[in-house]
Amino acid sequence: MQRIRLRYTKRGRLRFTSHRDFQRAFERALRRSEVPMAYSAGFTPHPKVSYANAAPTGTGSEAEFLEIALTEARDPEVLRGLLDESMPDGLDIIDAVEARTSGLAERLTASVWEMRLDGVDPEDVRTAVAAFDDAETVEVQRKAKNGIRTFDARAAVADLRVVDAPADRPGERPCAILRLVVRHVTPAVRPDDVLSGLRAVADLAPPVPAAVTRLAQGLFDEESGTVTDPLAPDREAAPTADSAVAGAAVATVPEGAGSA
Repeated sequence: MQRIRLRYTKRGRLRFTSHRDFQRAFERALRRSEVPMAYSAGFTPHPKVSYANAAPTGTGSEAEFLEIALTEARDPEVLRGLLDESMPDGLDIIDAVEARTSGLAERLTASVWEMRLDGVDPEDVRTAVAAFDDAETVEVQRKAKNGIRTFDARAAVADLRVVDAPADRPGERPCAILRLVVRHVTPAVRPDDVLSGLRAVADLAPPVPAAVTRLAQGLFDEESGTVTDPLAPDREAAPTADSAVAGAAVATVPEGAGSA
């Protein structure tokens, strides 16, 4: 009867939850909130939940998306609040819209990532970024199920830059903040692959693992170089209050009432 699209986060220590851990927590929240879920057919019915391009375990995110199917219509914002109350702190449901368009997964074509490199001088990172940008290809390796895979990490990166660290950052150690826009390609290029590429072109090796957070995920606009909100088309397709009132008024006019 109704499909709802949700945006959720992975914050703090909860960034270390796996995708399966989140699924279990979310399905538990659905039961606690008494959401009228639609279920799959077969011997082992499951709630109809579609997950889209989940972030890797160990990375934070402000822009994860999923879609649920309901057997009864619900107000998206009320539903969001109920689910958020039932989720652990850090796995926060922050947005909800009724699905009025198709192809949510097709609108997730790029991500904006932030990498915090503690113990690294920002000038050293700027030098490495310049070398990465100047390279036509940057080959990196990743361990896969079938062995070591080699691929180009450069082509998928639409933008890579150093941004200012927070002014209230504690401690006196240097810290560099990288902001990158990565297209979703096959094979997928992850932030750690870009970091491997910086090591390959400029021998940049942070002394501690980078703290990685996905800031946004959506359709990549080639002209502006920005990543747009994937839920915006559903909001734009929603009927306005004025049109809903007008529609109700038309529906109540008796046939022939306008004739002389």
